[in-house]
Amino acid sequence: MIDPVLAARYRALLLANLARPGAPAWDPRARVAVVDAARQRLGLLEDGRLVFEAVVSTAKNGLGCEENSYRTPTGWHRILARIGEEAEPGAVFRAQQPTGEVWRGEPRDEDLILTRVLTLEGLEEGWNRGPGRDSRLRWIYLHGTNQEHELGTPVSHGCVRLSNTDVVALFDRMAEGDLLLIAEDLPGDGFGLGRLHFAGVAGSGMSALAQFACMKGGRASGSDRSFDRGQRPDARAQLEDLGVAIHPQDGSGLTGDCAALVVSTAVEDEVPDVAAARRLGVPVLHRSELLAHVVAKYRTVAVTGTSGKSTTTAMVFEILRGAGRDPSVITGGELVALQREGRWGNAWAGASDLLVIEADESDGSVVRYHAAVGVILNLQKDHKDMAVVAEMFRAFRAQVREAAVVGEAENLREFAMGATTFGFADGAGLRAEGLVLGAESTAFRAGGKDFRLPVPGLHNVENALAAMAACQAVGVPLEAMAGPLAVFQGVARRFQVLGECRGVTVVDDFAHNPAKVAASLRAAHLRTAASGGRVLAVFQPHGFGPLKFLRAEFVDAFAAELGPQDRLWFLDVFYAGGTAARDITSAEVVAEIATKGTAAEAAPSREWLVDRLTGEAKAGDLILVMGARDPSLTDLAKAILVAL
Repeated sequence: MIDPVLAARYRALLLANLARPGAPAWDPRARVAVVDAARQRLGLLEDGRLVFEAVVSTAKNGLGCEENSYRTPTGWHRILARIGEEAEPGAVFRAQQPTGEVWRGEPRDEDLILTRVLTLEGLEEGWNRGPGRDSRLRWIYLHGTNQEHELGTPVSHGCVRLSNTDVVALFDRMAEGDLLLIAEDLPGDGFGLGRLHFAGVAGSGMSALAQFACMKGGRASGSDRSFDRGQRPDARAQLEDLGVAIHPQDGSGLTGDCAALVVSTAVEDEVPDVAAARRLGVPVLHRSELLAHVVAKYRTVAVTGTSGKSTTTAMVFEILRGAGRDPSVITGGELVALQREGRWGNAWAGASDLLVIEADESDGSVVRYHAAVGVILNLQKDHKDMAVVAEMFRAFRAQVREAAVVGEAENLREFAMGATTFGFADGAGLRAEGLVLGAESTAFRAGGKDFRLPVPGLHNVENALAAMAACQAVGVPLEAMAGPLAVFQGVARRFQVLGECRGVTVVDDFAHNPAKVAASLRAAHLRTAASGGRVLAVFQPHGFGPLKFLRAEFVDAFAAELGPQDRLWFLDVFYAGGTAARDITSAEVVAEIATKGTAAEAAPSREWLVDRLTGEAKAGDLILVMGARDPSLTDLAKAILVAL
């Protein structure tokens, strides 16, 4: 399968070479082949899409155009002649003519020109065209070879070698006169993909990739509706400080040297950036395609599951960092440790080959990742039916390259064969014992070592066990993990205590599905059990579709976890725009929860809710603000604290 991200790589090489003297007028939608000498690959672009890629060999002596140099000539060429159209595979050519001999795979020391020949003519006068320099006079070809085992290594005498199968496929796709570029690497581009433009760059997953690209020496730009509205100035400043150029979301960011547009599932085809990319022939990549490309380049620990991904990813990163392994991270949650260093918090580029990512099942992208270590935390009903998610996990598990880490739940049993399991039962490969669940921290023993977490809740012990097993898989001993876990700084909006006033604690939390809501309410009750207070819960559904899909489970979770003294308020469903069907309301669901005996009501506005909470809250109570996608929920939680 061709990596779609490489379309950006080949386009970036094309764009970088359009300024060469003698470069042709280039139609972005035309057919053009690019020899990527740094990667020893050839790619064929048609209409901005990468339709063919092959491993090649260029010259052992490197790149250059001088006569008798035995180097591969760089720059722009055109296909001068197609030779051997009806020839048998393995047919031997000399001096551009078939000899009648056929190579049948026998060992030969001689470097043979086989199967098909595409001759080149240089287009750059004085460089690869003219006396002593013309690739046509130097007999430079693209051809099949009997040295297929050496493909991927520069070993030729100047020509570009391909496998005999690939040279036939390329020959059949190209015509005389088609352009071919032999390119050196991109100077000063550590990411190697040219300028990538991110539509919706303020989103958690998109911003992480844009930051990571810049941190690795690449180039990124982006647009976002929130920036166009003058919102989130701090997020914009964080991106711009790293070198991410911000454009209006009107398609203007796609002009010039843009190698590809990166989109997420939330970016619809009607967005002007997408329309501009289609018009200009700019490749359009899904965020997960770019992340999968990055995952394959690193020794990656990928964490998936329907709950706990961000926290476990953060724990893996902090353990590896604390153990001196200098990892990178790309995640949807914002690590407080990185925020305290002045970063956004969802990306960091370390110097080692270790990368930790959050592998999302909500949009199906988890199936794209070929991780060195794959972690499957749990399987619950969330964005999709569990059977659908289980099928994704099968694909993810099958693609793990080194080791798998799997939770002990019964519905994960099929993924556990050959994996390290974690949990609390006797059969778990990494088991927690001696649990002490406190209001603000947790203690346990695993592998004969004592551990303490400065975060509450049984679910966080599970997250820690998964992280520990993943770090063991890349060679970190258990004794090196206790220190980093003891000072784990958490993830923003994962039961994040914002402060206390008048004896009332305010917590900001990302819980947005029934399992996460239940876990957060249990953690809240650990604190109120010590204070004798109540949980005053606020919930904003993060979408009409999820609320409708999980309605029964939400009703059951809130009714089961909230006590008779607790209180619950639902805010209106978060709506970020777009074409979502608005066919359910918070008022309908909260009314159903109330029929179960829970003190629950709909909040008509945030202002009303702040007044109600400040009047209702008493010393010992805990106000828990829950919801996802809406960055202003943290502002609401802070406003409640200020009002108190």
